Amino acid sequence: MALKAGIVGLPNVGKSTLFNALTSAKALAANYPFATKDPNVGVITVPDVRLDKLYELVNPKALLPTSIEIVDIAGLIKGASKGEGLGNQFLANIRECDAIVHVVRCFQDDNVVHVDGGVDPVRDKEVIDTELILKDIETVEKRLDRLRKAAKAGAKAEVHMVSVGEAIMEHLNNGNPARSLQLEGDDLELLQDMLLMTAKPILYVCNVDEASVKNGNEYTARFMEAVKAEPAEVIFISAAIEAEIAQMETKEERNEYLEMMGLEEPGVNRLIRATYKLLDLITYFTVGEKEVRAWTIRRGWKAPKAASVIHTDFEKGFIRAEVIKYDDYVKYGTESAIKDAGKMGVEGKEYIVQDGDCMHFRFNV
Repeated sequence: MALKAGIVGLPNVGKSTLFNALTSAKALAANYPFATKDPNVGVITVPDVRLDKLYELVNPKALLPTSIEIVDIAGLIKGASKGEGLGNQFLANIRECDAIVHVVRCFQDDNVVHVDGGVDPVRDKEVIDTELILKDIETVEKRLDRLRKAAKAGAKAEVHMVSVGEAIMEHLNNGNPARSLQLEGDDLELLQDMLLMTAKPILYVCNVDEASVKNGNEYTARFMEAVKAEPAEVIFISAAIEAEIAQMETKEERNEYLEMMGLEEPGVNRLIRATYKLLDLITYFTVGEKEVRAWTIRRGWKAPKAASVIHTDFEKGFIRAEVIKYDDYVKYGTESAIKDAGKMGVEGKEYIVQDGDCMHFRFNV
């Protein structure tokens, strides 16, 4: 699937360092604004203990995890909506993403300059919010102009859409992101069709010092209070720790380091899973002697659509899906034991695939 999340934030908050840890792509991470000019795009593997367990049970020839795209976007500054800094480029890049991973700096380090002179994650968030909202207001204004002209020409549907557009404009003018506006049906379709940047789902990443990675600090406490009303997850990660882990060559080294830091897993694993969830994605598995493989689909997809990510012929000639729940696979251990226990379901075209389903599709083209 071609869905991707964009890492955004002010310059020097740790975006590129996190990107490097996520992808090992070695994007430039430097101590000056606009170290990232062109967006870096990386494909990252989604960690999933269920895939590892299925591999242990089946012992196939190949193990193929699923992945998502993540984009490291140039840092934004005040005035970006009017073209300041790399504003126009930043805004064009973020418009192409499906979700936003917003990194805020929550650590003090005199050796790392801050573009606004001091550490204040709440202020930093507001800077980016303001610039995105201002650009969205421009977008809504242009759409409203077209809707009003159509309404004056006698298009009845556009009369209602004008009122919806005006409600969206008022919401933005009050300093609120579009994602927090509750709309349904055709009204929601208009909002989605505008492709507003503040309508995209968002995940906040507090980049903290090593001592604060588990419980946070005074900066994260203030930030959490500021965003408590938003429908958004907040996670703490130390980019410095992740950079160290990314450079280690063996699993043993990484595990020793994590144990020393009092961590159960790398923070990037939590970030990847949170981003996957943010994009409203789920995983189903195909399990066989040749390979155990994870497949990415949108939550709510029916079986024929889910089958299409393997091959479009699977959707065109769909007959049925044989479904084993992951927990049943772990409990019974083999496909034959699962069948004997009556735990293999046979589902038709209306079946909505669930996260963790082990699928086998029957089709005829």
